Amino acid sequence: MPRSGSDARAKLVIGAADMLRRRGFAAASVREVAKRSGAPLGSTYHYFPEGKAELAAEAVRLADRITVQMLTDSLAEGPVRGLAAFVDTWRMILVDSDFEAGCPVVAVAVDASPDAAAPRAAAATAFEGWAGRIADALADAGVAATEARTLAALIVTSVEGAVVVCRATRSTATLDDVGVALDRVVAAALRDSPNE
Repeated sequence: MPRSGSDARAKLVIGAADMLRRRGFAAASVREVAKRSGAPLGSTYHYFPEGKAELAAEAVRLADRITVQMLTDSLAEGPVRGLAAFVDTWRMILVDSDFEAGCPVVAVAVDASPDAAAPRAAAATAFEGWAGRIADALADAGVAATEARTLAALIVTSVEGAVVVCRATRSTATLDDVGVALDRVVAAALRDSPNE
C-alpha cells in the first residue's frame, strides 16, 4: 500500500528529530534523513523547499508538541507530578538510547550556524512554552506568579542542562540529583504559598 504524502512528510520530520537529538544540527544532513526515513531525497525538498533549516525547525516543533502534551497530561496532576514526569521522560530517553540521544531542541539552540536561525527560533518558542506551562501549574497551585515563572525557568534549564551532562558522563546521576533538588525547591514553594 503506498504511503500518503502526509505520512512521508511525518516520517521525514521524525527522522530529522532523531538525527538532531543524536548528532546536532551541524552534523545532520538532509540526505541522511531521507535515507533513514526511506523517503526519496527529492521528496524531502518537495516538503521542505528551504532545505535543512526548514526540516530542522519542523523537527523542533514536533519535539515541542510531544513535550507539551506530556507536560499538559502530567501537570494536570499538579506541579510535583509534572516535574517527576519531565525528569522521568528524560531518564528513559537517555537510558533507552544508551546515552546517544539528547534533546533536539537543545541541539539546534546551541548551534552557531547562520543556517540555524529558524530552528533556533522554534527552540526559543519551545523552551518558553514549556516554562510557561510549568509556571501556570505552579501558579494554579498557589505559588506567586513571579516566583512561579522563576521556578519554571529553573526547572527547564536545570533538566535540559542535566541531560547534556548525562550524555557526556553516560550516567543518569546528574539528572537524578537535579530531580531531587528541584523536587525540594518545588515542595518548599508549594508549602510557602499563600494558599497553604
